[in-house]
Amino acid sequence: MDLSERKLKILQAIISEFVRTAEPIGSRSLSKREGLDFSPATIRNEMADLEDMGYLTHPHTSAGRVPSEKAYRLYVDNMMNRYELTEDEKNFIAGKLYEHTTELNETIAHASKLLSEITNLISFAMTPAQDSEKLKYVNLLPVDEHTIVLMIVSEGGRVSNKALHLESPCDPETLQTLAKSMTHLYKGKTVTEALTVDIASAVHTDIEAFRRLAQGIKPQFVKTLEDMLNVELYMDGLTNIFDLPEYSDLDRAKMFMEMVYRKEDFAKKLISRDDGLLITIGTENPDEEMSDCSLVTATYHVDGRLVGKLGVIGPTRMKYGEVTSVLEYITNNISNSFKLTDATEGEKDK
Repeated sequence: MDLSERKLKILQAIISEFVRTAEPIGSRSLSKREGLDFSPATIRNEMADLEDMGYLTHPHTSAGRVPSEKAYRLYVDNMMNRYELTEDEKNFIAGKLYEHTTELNETIAHASKLLSEITNLISFAMTPAQDSEKLKYVNLLPVDEHTIVLMIVSEGGRVSNKALHLESPCDPETLQTLAKSMTHLYKGKTVTEALTVDIASAVHTDIEAFRRLAQGIKPQFVKTLEDMLNVELYMDGLTNIFDLPEYSDLDRAKMFMEMVYRKEDFAKKLISRDDGLLITIGTENPDEEMSDCSLVTATYHVDGRLVGKLGVIGPTRMKYGEVTSVLEYITNNISNSFKLTDATEGEKDK
């Protein structure tokens, strides 16, 4: 069932009011809102329909309704008004971003702090991967019929090992052949470059067992490459959580804080996210501990090369329009500024 214009208008008003107040919304208070020329009875009936359709939930302790994840997803995808930054806001952000520094890593640290100050949420930023080392070879060492060790060695001597379980037994000769093919494919590439190359490119055979082995290794091979990236994760505004009504329960706040304090695990979650601007709401996040959170990330570039992510994490009751506008402006500013810096330096070298 498609939502009528009236239902959409009422739902948008409920989301806007709930984001502002964090209080369940009743039909009578909503009827007093400017621009909603419907009676309380009409609004009440529409709200009951929206609840039946899964867009609203009904807290037991209140007669009002609150938006569901489904409502927030509809809002983000189809109803969200883009927040336009003023020139004063843009100048403020740009000034703070490059205050006392022209170095990328310091700028990224400033960006995280600034994002937290503007949104009043927990912010984070990942610096570029230290990706100067190139891969030298890949080896697959048999332990038993169903276990092998994946070994990736860089030209600088850095070694990463991971034990893998195979669904089907594999003979050492097949392992050696695949290892040689992978070495040929990945040798001389940086980790970031290697992540863009599908392991299937190393398989030039119709032998099903060989192809199945390559596909079985692929997920852990990619994960091992990602683990080789030496990223720095900055986080700011951690105490902002205590100002949010959603985390007035200390046990809930503690669980949230424990999650974000596990920086290594959190960094891996960020690495695995798609590029560009991405908003995941509640149970769209893969981990149960993030099932009542929204995670918003955007990527930034240096000289056209994707190098890191910037974003915020907070309750699903979030000012998505403002957050995404600020986030996009900051990441675009970083990308454009360091692209120009690289170009200028190139001119100086001529």
